[in-house]
Amino acid sequence: MLPTPQRFRIKSFGCQMNVYDGERMAELLGDAGMTAAGDGEDADLVVLNTCHIREKAAEKAYSDVGRLRRGDGSRPLIALAGCVAQAEGRVAMARSKMIDIVVGPQAYHRLPEMVAEARTGARPIDTDLPGLAKFGALPKLRRAVPSAFLTVQEGCDKFCTYCVVPYTRGAEISRPFAAVIGEAHGLVEAGAREIVLLGQNVNAWNDGDRGLDALIRELARIDGLERIRYTTSHPADMSGALIAAHGEVAKLMPYLHLPVQSGSDRILKRMNRSHSADSYVRTIERVRAARSDIAISGDFIVGFPGETEADFEATLNIVDAVGYAAAYSFKYSSRPGTPAATMEDQIPPEIMDDRLQRLQGRLAEHGRAFNHACIGRDTRILIDRVGRKPGQMIGKSPWLQSVFVETAARIGDMLDVRLTDALPNSLGGVTLARAQAA
Repeated sequence: MLPTPQRFRIKSFGCQMNVYDGERMAELLGDAGMTAAGDGEDADLVVLNTCHIREKAAEKAYSDVGRLRRGDGSRPLIALAGCVAQAEGRVAMARSKMIDIVVGPQAYHRLPEMVAEARTGARPIDTDLPGLAKFGALPKLRRAVPSAFLTVQEGCDKFCTYCVVPYTRGAEISRPFAAVIGEAHGLVEAGAREIVLLGQNVNAWNDGDRGLDALIRELARIDGLERIRYTTSHPADMSGALIAAHGEVAKLMPYLHLPVQSGSDRILKRMNRSHSADSYVRTIERVRAARSDIAISGDFIVGFPGETEADFEATLNIVDAVGYAAAYSFKYSSRPGTPAATMEDQIPPEIMDDRLQRLQGRLAEHGRAFNHACIGRDTRILIDRVGRKPGQMIGKSPWLQSVFVETAARIGDMLDVRLTDALPNSLGGVTLARAQAA
């Protein structure tokens, strides 16, 4: 039997949900008596917490498995976790003999006992989808950072034709209201000043007749919690009550991530998105009517099967119509088992490359314009990390930009600043006291 691992390392790929899952796995392993390996230290157990949304992310995980073999031929125990584990299961073990454990995103609460099984030479696999069972098995107390993730919803019932999430995360399911509020209180007591609510389709969260707006309003009553955010949302689930919350709940930050994917109604239909370009823009208009200073971000896919130049131009048009503060854009990536993978009219890579560059150029223009429009604003930032220069700290604005400022404030402090400079991907600022004295 192998000795009990003493040091572990978790490497998370992909979405913020994976970051949350990685944090919870670290807590589980810590409760089992292990410690996180420091920089430069070898780990006895490595957990690769994978993403399956894009082909390159999955391939990167397998490449990382191979790189874990040390110069002397030894290696740590290796656990493949997350959505690649869920999608590929025993195939993953057959593909790499170095993988000792395969655990899906709904079963990682079993990780410590699976490590114990692996020590005997077994190669345990658990890719069951038991709903919310894992949350009841996770540690009750969370170690919090100034901005903490909190999963409230998992899975998706939308079945967009390009997406593997319904197959790797399962059907939509919401955590109970009381469980979410209880975890939020624990996070704030542990030092969180901001909570980011997570879900594959977070605005579909519900507990009976209570929707995400009711959850946000209850969270806003927690003393010590300064900020609330949520991601990722679907346009079809932006209810009137949730939109109203953006104008009525001061702690709900003026930032909304609302993926559109394409500006072409024809492509949206092929994607099985349940909105049109027009209905999406009208939703944005309603949100802005509730909160005029809100920053909008989105997701885009270029080169979806059958996309014509006219379809792509429609996407550029919706970018101009919305004026995104930030956005994520990708080339279409064929995923096995999804309907889009077998569609005709797959787009050549060189055309996808060209369209992505043009889209990203247009998005960058709008992002710079939004940042420049912020110059001169007085606001509050949440200090979350140390800058590179002496005396420099970095905090997040209400609109989710990184703001660089010279200050003696510490991580976790809320700081009043005046925004003074617009950089390509961030802002510069000065403390408000210094700005008023100047």
